[in-house]
Amino acid sequence: MIKLNDIQHFYFIGIGGIGMSALARYFRAQGLDVSGYDKTGTQLTRELEAEGIQINYQDEIEQIPPAFLRKPEKSLVVYTPAIPKDHQQFQFLKERKFPIVKRAELLGLLSSEKFTMAVAGTHGKTTTTAILGHLLKETGAPVTAFLGGVSEDIQSNLIMKGDEVIVVEADEFDRSFLHLKPNLAAITSMDADHLDIYGEKAELEKSFREFAAKLPEDGKLYVKNGLPLKGYRIGVEDESEFSAQNVRIQNGEYLFDLHTPKGTIENLQFNLPGKHNLLNAITALAMAIDYGSPTVDLGRALHSFKGVRRRFSYRIKTSEQVLIDDYAHHPTEIAAVHQAVREMYPNKKVLAVFQPHLFSRTRDFAEEFAQSLSVFDEVMLMDIYPAREIPIEGISSAWLLEKIENEKKQLVSKEELASSIKKSSAEVVMMIGAGDIGEEVEKVQKALLNEA
Repeated sequence: MIKLNDIQHFYFIGIGGIGMSALARYFRAQGLDVSGYDKTGTQLTRELEAEGIQINYQDEIEQIPPAFLRKPEKSLVVYTPAIPKDHQQFQFLKERKFPIVKRAELLGLLSSEKFTMAVAGTHGKTTTTAILGHLLKETGAPVTAFLGGVSEDIQSNLIMKGDEVIVVEADEFDRSFLHLKPNLAAITSMDADHLDIYGEKAELEKSFREFAAKLPEDGKLYVKNGLPLKGYRIGVEDESEFSAQNVRIQNGEYLFDLHTPKGTIENLQFNLPGKHNLLNAITALAMAIDYGSPTVDLGRALHSFKGVRRRFSYRIKTSEQVLIDDYAHHPTEIAAVHQAVREMYPNKKVLAVFQPHLFSRTRDFAEEFAQSLSVFDEVMLMDIYPAREIPIEGISSAWLLEKIENEKKQLVSKEELASSIKKSSAEVVMMIGAGDIGEEVEKVQKALLNEA
């Protein structure tokens, strides 16, 4: 059994991952030695390096810091399941019997003795976790929150305001969330995803039920209304235990009353567009209320939430031009951002620039992707971002493009991206995907503002 109190040196393989980096930041903030490897440098790895964390980008044994290697008994290797099986550094450390844990196992160890609030779901968990962490922080709770995205409020994926309460994003990939033992848990959605891991939707749903079963007798589960699970239901304009009522839009914001089992909180304001985000906010509010956050402060806290980087993030917002960056990489998520953008800009032409994420996901949901993308006024597809996968014969962005029913559709390379977007007559540009498209957004922003 690993005792975290004995560990002085941490080595993260895949440190640039959003969940990994939050843990790296946490242990660095505790004054411990933290280093790691990642395949490529990104804005996030550059931020970590600026915070004093040493990162290498070549999978070579010589790159592992000597300080980490000197004391195996006081060192811990943390890895993400996304790394390839033949990773040299990983194999070297494994052969030398260094203690090794998955990211989720480490989260489980950290939270095992704390009051833990966990948010799971194939979509919505990152934003919900960020809102919940923000609500607790702003209402005075002694909270540490590990976020699956960078909060725009603090420009970090880690909230540290005490350690009596832990908020975590519970990741269903590789069944990682089964390492957690939450006191309060939410499940925002259970759409088919990660079929390369689960094989079929029924197996995915089974893992969510196993996650829910980890709650103690006095624990509480919050579920989106309509999911086949028993818990407090979350809804909009319906009979759910926690429901937004009297919903209206004013100055680009949602205004609503929150119905709860204990009464109604009136005139809440929320900045993020889209019904999916409204459901995320209600879920976070429900968990904060049941934790014990003072309801008198929740309205102010909710209204001050600025969002999560790459979750409907405005990069340009003028009357003539809008550029939005979003992490959506599943057909359901693309449909949600389309609903949000149409709600906010009902009379404007919208261009969707999409980078498919994983060959297997593109293959498994090709028809659904085509359907969700066809409804935009114009579509540009980038090459598939492979992440952990090798190419699958016959599966490509050109193959997906053929299935999209839209007269204005084209393939674009990274090199052509900015110039192609500039040629478009669309007033709203949405850049969508979970790969490295996020690294291209800044270039496009500069080009549109004529700063490139």
